[in-house]
Amino acid sequence: MKTREQRIADFAKNGTDLTAYQAVPKAEALLKTRKDRKLCQTLEEAITRSGLKDGMTVSFHHAFRGGDFIVNMVMAKIAEMGFKDLILASSSLIDTHAPLIEHIKNGVVRKIYSSGLRGELADEISKGLMSEPVNIHSHGGRVHLVKSGEIKIDVAFLGVPACDEFGNANGFSGKSKCGSLGYAKVNAEFADKVVLLTEELVAYPHHPASIAQDQVDLIVQVEQVGDPKKIGGGATRMTTNPRELLIARKAADVIFASGYFKDGFSLQTGSGGAALAVTRFLEDKMRAKNITASFALGGITASMVALHEAGLIKKLIDVQSFDKDAAESLERNPNHLEVSANQYANFSSKGASVERLDVVILSALEIDTQFNVNVLTGSDGVIRGASGGHCDTAASAQVAIIVAPLVRGRIPTVVDNVITCVTPGENIDVLVTDHGVAVNPKRPDLIEALTQANIPLFTIEQLCERAYQLTGKPKPIAFTDRPVAVVRYRDGSIIDTVYQVAE
Repeated sequence: MKTREQRIADFAKNGTDLTAYQAVPKAEALLKTRKDRKLCQTLEEAITRSGLKDGMTVSFHHAFRGGDFIVNMVMAKIAEMGFKDLILASSSLIDTHAPLIEHIKNGVVRKIYSSGLRGELADEISKGLMSEPVNIHSHGGRVHLVKSGEIKIDVAFLGVPACDEFGNANGFSGKSKCGSLGYAKVNAEFADKVVLLTEELVAYPHHPASIAQDQVDLIVQVEQVGDPKKIGGGATRMTTNPRELLIARKAADVIFASGYFKDGFSLQTGSGGAALAVTRFLEDKMRAKNITASFALGGITASMVALHEAGLIKKLIDVQSFDKDAAESLERNPNHLEVSANQYANFSSKGASVERLDVVILSALEIDTQFNVNVLTGSDGVIRGASGGHCDTAASAQVAIIVAPLVRGRIPTVVDNVITCVTPGENIDVLVTDHGVAVNPKRPDLIEALTQANIPLFTIEQLCERAYQLTGKPKPIAFTDRPVAVVRYRDGSIIDTVYQVAE
């Protein structure tokens, strides 16, 4: 009987090159003896082992929103280690990320992709801080850019409240629950190297796993990844403002009369006080009409959870949990479903949940007489918002409703032309303000339905004129010729450019 070596030699006699069949020496033995091989003692060790080099792309997620600690923690260490010329591709950046200003000045960060910018960081970028314009994308558009290869994530740093020593993690276990890891899931799937930063190491196997062990390269335990109490602030707050509640009630009346308010309808509410408040006016009507929604989508809030647990919304499809109640619901409710940003809103995916939406309620900083919407730049031309899922949902829902006050202080919300277009008017169906409702002329069916329901309608030109009567027509903003940001539509095309404001 031939030996094993002789049998292998016989295989090679016909000219087969055995090089391709050679295993790395002792690799299998190494794997079997190193169950903790992913664990790093320090963040510096994790960065070193990730293979990060100058010019690479680093990525983060924003599940903790205003309570995020990871971006600043990691970028401070990266700067300390001397890395330069990096591309920062975070799913979003907000007020708390002001320390990035120094990393940009010092050459650590060369380019940024983000769904939005806020606070001091946004102010400085609007003043011309960066040599390259920031790429502002939608949530679905970000995934499209990643999958197309434009954003090639070399190292993703993902903060999670708890994981096991092999990398199984979710956002609803542990002390600092953030809820859905919908944006982190995309990073974990497409990054070359994935580094988890976790507060707590738990027993293997940690289940259910939003991020799975076969996606994770390295793990480092840190004191705190984020403050969950700050997730629900700012644009995701539930309003008590009487004017916003009035607008929300009017928007609910529009939904009731639209023809889409029927058993099995689906809905999403965007960020912003009035948009989120619409849900509180749905419950009584749903009970009175014996109507149950099939699902609610997007950033899930406590009010959505309450309707779900009352049996009025069958399923919650959650890409980002907007508060503590939503994060805890994801853990206990089997019909509260976590999805990735790809499944949520990427138009080039094999099936985005936004395509199943009947009604979406969205906010606006400005809307013009062509129904174009600005959610990015303020009346002074400075970046102070985010594209988010605005254009993704407006393009896909059967009815896209904008809720906004007619004026904010002495600033008109309805204008002749928006400063920056994030969502084109062709995708917007209805505007609801505290001074009246306007329907896009391309939707005669809605005009007829709302008229029959005795909802007074105005043209958007009439609302614009009314706004100017209250505030006066604003003077044009002086810009330089230098672009500070480009706005990418959900298909990756450039829909607008933001220029540096002239001093």
